[in-house]
Amino acid sequence: MTITRKQFLQGAAAAAGTVAIAPGVFAQDYPSQNFLVVCGFPPGSGADIFARYFAEKIRVKTGKNVVVENKVGANSNIATTYVARSKPDGYTLYPFAGTTVAATMHLFKEPPVDVGKTLTVAATTSNLAFMALVDAKSPYKTMQELTEAMKKKGTKATYATAANPGTIMGALYKQATGIEAVEVSYRNAPDSLNEMQDGKLDFAFHDPIFALAQVREGRMRVLAVSSSDRLSSLPDVPTMKETGIPMDLNIWWGVMVQKETPKPILEKINAMFRDILTTDDTKKFLALSGADPMLRTPEQADAMFQAAIKEWGDYVKLAKIPQN
Repeated sequence: MTITRKQFLQGAAAAAGTVAIAPGVFAQDYPSQNFLVVCGFPPGSGADIFARYFAEKIRVKTGKNVVVENKVGANSNIATTYVARSKPDGYTLYPFAGTTVAATMHLFKEPPVDVGKTLTVAATTSNLAFMALVDAKSPYKTMQELTEAMKKKGTKATYATAANPGTIMGALYKQATGIEAVEVSYRNAPDSLNEMQDGKLDFAFHDPIFALAQVREGRMRVLAVSSSDRLSSLPDVPTMKETGIPMDLNIWWGVMVQKETPKPILEKINAMFRDILTTDDTKKFLALSGADPMLRTPEQADAMFQAAIKEWGDYVKLAKIPQN
């Protein structure tokens, strides 16, 4: 059968119209299938606890199955790359620290993906801070006491980190105080716990989800937090700035998806997390994790992410952190 030019053009126009409305059509049915929640750290880590909490809330709210998959390695870059290369359909969710993901653009000579061009933040969830920690049996009760002791120990002093913000916090601390403590990087925060308790590590910079659990169990003591303001969950713990160490390191978390995810689906993800964040259960969970709820639109959230990429580039340069 011969197709005339007019018929061809009419068919092409109809096909184009179908493509144009597809995202809206799909969004009407969203969610219509099961979710995959990706975590870049092992089970039991702060990021894993966070991811599994929201995965369960998504399951209850949507009635869909939610699988949490721990894609561990390369300081969360394996997970980040997986999500960046996933289908842009809103079913692969990455609840993680947007600031940590932003920092990967500057901590690696050849980042596996350009996160600013391959990921977007559909919703924000919380704002929190990293913490300066010592073992509960440690003689150090303040950052001033810790600093004085570490200056005397010189290069024999050691501290633990398990994520990019901890590395940056440590570098900023050393730069401000002149101490020569050696960083010991762990795959995840729990791995450093035994060595802290055995006295093989002098202090640590860890995320609050892990840190506060150890504080409540009497294993660790928090000396200061990295944020510009004190945490509502730890009102008696000073900020690093209050102890005389210049630092304003706020860590915000969001839910990232593949960049090409249609706007109607982004808005549905955002609305879903807004509903979850306003429940009493979630407010309590975040408070126990040392975090405050944070609500932003998809546009506001992605603007924060793009700004964080530049901001953390400045942090890395300021702290003179060598690229991997």
